[in-house]
Parts: sequence; structure tokens; C-alpha cells
Amino acid sequence: MDKADILKQINEGMHQTMTTHIGIEITDFGDDFLCGKMPVDNRTTQPYGLLHGGASAAFAETLGSVAGGMKVFGENKGVVGIEINANHLKSVKSGWVYGRAIPVRVGRKIQVWDIKITNEEDELVCVSRLTLAVVEKPS
Repeated sequence: MDKADILKQINEGMHQTMTTHIGIEITDFGDDFLCGKMPVDNRTTQPYGLLHGGASAAFAETLGSVAGGMKVFGENKGVVGIEINANHLKSVKSGWVYGRAIPVRVGRKIQVWDIKITNEEDELVCVSRLTLAVVEKPS
């Protein structure tokens, strides 16, 4: 299966979840990263018209979780978030934000991921760290 097919499968697998409801799309991946994008629109802004911090956190957790899941794919295991933090550094009013997750540590039981979110000018909007537990998939 080529990269385009894998990306299509990942994005289709998130159909009818919060991820697709707020417009998150996985756009690229490699051995040590995963990238995506999210719109800044009425689905992801707060009442002042700025990107909602919760949307940034959901975007970061999505990127890290998908990346973490890819690390255990085929092992009858999955990952679940057990801790996330997010520092919101710059506001965004419209357009798109882009995220990149890179592993800090990928262990047998715990994974830690750094996620950076930038605006269309490649300015840092949010930095996040996600901790995942590696779990057995339910039968």
C-alpha cells in the first residue's frame, strides 16, 4: 500500500468522529513524524472569533494518537491518551493551522509525543506534549 492509500485509509477511519466534525485531516507521515491540518472557522473558534484552545488540544491529541497508533499497528495493540498539555502562544482568526507530531519516546507501555501547531505564516501557535498508554485492543 502506498502513502496516499494509507493517508486515505487513516482519514476515512476517522469518519463521523469529532476529528472529522472539526475538519482535521492527516496530510503526511514518516518514520519519525505525522502531520495534519485543521481549519480555523466556526467549528474551531471561541466566542471572540479566535482559535479555541480546546480545538488546538484536540488537534494535538489527534496527531499524537494517530502517530502512536501507527507505531503499534499490527501488534493487536492500541494507544490511549493519559495526559496532554498545551501552551497557546499566538492567536489565529481564520485560515488553517498545521501540526506536526514527533516522538520523544516510543516504549512498549508508554509513548510521549511533542506536537507543534503553526499558522499559515509558519509561526508557532501552540506547543503540546501528549503521553499515551499502549494497551491491548479489546476483543
